[in-house]
Amino acid sequence: MTIDPDDSNYRSGYVAIVGRPNVGKSTLLNSLVGQKISITSKKSQTTRHRINGILTDAQSQFIFVDTPGFQTQYANRLNSAMNRAVTQSMRDVDVVILVIEALRFDDRDRQVVKLLPIGNKQNNKRNQPVILAINKIDRVADKSKLLPFLEKMAKEFTFSAIVPVSAEQGTQLTDLIGAVRSYLPQSPPVFADDEVTDRSERFIAAELIREKLFRLLGEEIPYSISVAIDQFTTEGELRKIHASIIVDKAGQKAIVIGKDGEKLKVIATQARKDMEKSFGGKVYLQVWVKVKSGWADDAHVLKNLGYE
Repeated sequence: MTIDPDDSNYRSGYVAIVGRPNVGKSTLLNSLVGQKISITSKKSQTTRHRINGILTDAQSQFIFVDTPGFQTQYANRLNSAMNRAVTQSMRDVDVVILVIEALRFDDRDRQVVKLLPIGNKQNNKRNQPVILAINKIDRVADKSKLLPFLEKMAKEFTFSAIVPVSAEQGTQLTDLIGAVRSYLPQSPPVFADDEVTDRSERFIAAELIREKLFRLLGEEIPYSISVAIDQFTTEGELRKIHASIIVDKAGQKAIVIGKDGEKLKVIATQARKDMEKSFGGKVYLQVWVKVKSGWADDAHVLKNLGYE
């Protein structure tokens, strides 16, 4: 791809992807950039950090910011940090994509809207465009219900555009990209055209382990767990990674390890395979489980884990 940095018509900007938990924000980001950079699971609260994904073409560079789902259920330092990530992301971007589920708009969605320019006049000082992405349309059996739902949303809020999509199937993502492009400022690209994220391999390694915890453990356990990378070294194409899974209670440690260590072995093996696919080389991964009671309310621990 040839990009002329002096092209005055080139567009580049930051785009926040926001919404309540579990509407498919991370899946949308991964589909837009064409690579897995944000972890996913069927459980809410999977994303805890702001993650930038970069899509570059001959006309524009989109820097998508995947944000945590806005938290309302649990009051602790971790969720406060996640909510700050959401509000800070919206403050710093050129365009906002609000993601909701098709045929579903509830009080939790409304709480997110209140943070947006369309829902709060104080937040509209920059006149940021807000594009509504109605996700999971592939799961709607009766497609005739979609148009009335779109009309209802358009009547209630002043969106810059409304685009029904399926992040999982890749449906109408070209339309969404086109809608966003029209609102990007004229600017040279910020990143090189072969970059897809500004996050380090160290960060991605921790996230891939955490994804397996969300996918392979029960309903409650993953919310009390975090992952720290203790060591990350590179020898040629081989990456040696030592990681700690941090849990809140000794009983949770036993669950993560499993009988004869089998659960931990599966978690580590699946994470290692994803790392090798993502990094394009062999990975030697060692994982330990450590108990740190009350870590989600410990400011020092949260800072070390990358939460601001």
